[in-house]
Amino acid sequence: METTENKDINLAAEKLQENENLAEEEETQAAGEEMTEAQGESEEICEAEEKSGEDSPEEESAAEEEAEEAQNGKKGLFKKKEKKNKQEEKIAELSDRVQRQMAEFDNFRKRTEKEKAQMFEVGAKSIIEKILPVVDNFERGLSAVPEESKGDPFVEGMDKIYKQLMTELENLEVKPIEAVGAEFNPEFHNAVMQVESDEFESGVVAQELQKGYMYRDSVVRHSMVAVVQ
Repeated sequence: METTENKDINLAAEKLQENENLAEEEETQAAGEEMTEAQGESEEICEAEEKSGEDSPEEESAAEEEAEEAQNGKKGLFKKKEKKNKQEEKIAELSDRVQRQMAEFDNFRKRTEKEKAQMFEVGAKSIIEKILPVVDNFERGLSAVPEESKGDPFVEGMDKIYKQLMTELENLEVKPIEAVGAEFNPEFHNAVMQVESDEFESGVVAQELQKGYMYRDSVVRHSMVAVVQ
């Protein structure tokens, strides 16, 4: 016959065994639930990946529009760059043309000024040539006045007019050519005769028959001279 103590021990053992069995069932159930959840999540991930791999028609259309806009943007940028290059070429062409025209105008201005100066010099020489015979007549007339008549008021007046005329010609850069005692130079002298001279050597101007004049650096009239032979 079992004692009370043995009964209590057996009851405790049975209770402990029941608790262990219950714990094992709970752990098995929890593990099954976790596996089910993991499988569900795996399926959801696969579905999401499949959906992400397949674009909808709206998304494909939007992507095509974006690509087309990008292409049009590139074309527009290229056209703007091409237009800018053409404008720069046109500006460079116009600048070169303006510079050429300015250079041509400057050359034309210089050429015109030179021609005007030459025309003025030709005109001045022409007038001087016409005045020189008047100067010659003054000199001939004054040289023919007798010594006793040089104090006459009329003669003095004519002499003053002659000196004034020569002063004005000198102010206009008209000056007589050096002749007597100078070596003969065909650029300034016009030899009309040869003479013998004890005073000058051969080739030297011994006598001036008509005075020559220069206007600035050019000869207006050559001196008419006699040269020692």
